[in-house]
Amino acid sequence: MPRPATRSSRCWPACRSRPCSTRRLITPASSASRRSDPVTDKPTTADERPSWQDASGTTHTGPLVQAAHDFSVIDCECCGFKHVLPLPTPEQLRDIYSHDYYTQEKPAYIEHYLEDKPWWDLVYRERFERLEQWLGPQRRRLLDVGSGPGLFLLNGRERGWQVRGIEPSTRAAQHSRDSLGLDVREGFLDEQSVGTLGRYDALNLGEVLEHLPDPAGMLGLAHRLLDDDGLICVIVPNDFNPFQRILRDGLGFKPWWVAPPHHLNYFDHASLSALAERCGFEVLQVESTFPIDLFLLMGQNYIGNDGLGRQMHGQRKRFEQALLEHGGGELKTRLYRAFAECGIGREVVLYARKRPQ
Repeated sequence: MPRPATRSSRCWPACRSRPCSTRRLITPASSASRRSDPVTDKPTTADERPSWQDASGTTHTGPLVQAAHDFSVIDCECCGFKHVLPLPTPEQLRDIYSHDYYTQEKPAYIEHYLEDKPWWDLVYRERFERLEQWLGPQRRRLLDVGSGPGLFLLNGRERGWQVRGIEPSTRAAQHSRDSLGLDVREGFLDEQSVGTLGRYDALNLGEVLEHLPDPAGMLGLAHRLLDDDGLICVIVPNDFNPFQRILRDGLGFKPWWVAPPHHLNYFDHASLSALAERCGFEVLQVESTFPIDLFLLMGQNYIGNDGLGRQMHGQRKRFEQALLEHGGGELKTRLYRAFAECGIGREVVLYARKRPQ
């Protein structure tokens, strides 16, 4: 993530795979052992179990892990991962990401993204090397879902891939087409568009699933777009990780990573792997990205301080570039896989293969 103090950079709002117009919040009855919530100062309880019923009649329930603004975050026993209650409507999310995100939420993101291009080139080189390792030399068709300003696609094209993107932000899609000459469709991956996009050997979903009312539905669409034995690369924030819990519960930090309505789902390595398996994929490898939260434990409080956040991101870039440019690539891979085994790292990176139906 290029700006550790702020929200995710590559956003992909809801497809229409789960209707949200009919929603009902079923409030918990318990009133024991109330405390003050660190985000909103709303009273919550350690044993609350909020429930919410979606339009299909499915009830989502589980332990309350965080209250935030007008939302609750539960560890959902139905879905197998943490998510907010209630979910915003698809119309609300479309408005956020089509019009507001790159102009209001992250007006300087594209500029910072391009400033970081040498580092992103190294990150994306590693990602393509993983895909090429499993696909072999003849399979080079890729769709980037939520392609943002387009540097991932640009790296693929320079490696000889046939690349295409789909991106809801007018500004980001236009930059990709006009400045980089990329094939990027402005819009959303949903039931209406999935049949018009062709077939692929690999799909990239970088910081996408945390934004969706139905992440399983998105993985189902990805499954349909892939040829047999095709690959997905999925990156999501690693939220409620051990470092974050220490910062929240031990050091008094507010849980800055809880950010509805932009972030609806909160994954870790295990829950993302389980979701991919349920959606018809065989998990090949799970890694972490750099544990940027480490700087907070060292006293560098970049939360709400974009300038310091950029400095800390610069430290992270220098560390990774030193390894990757001077023979430490394999060391970095082993280190970041060890981070994943410990449950730490700011993001989860998962590679999985489409299982035959």
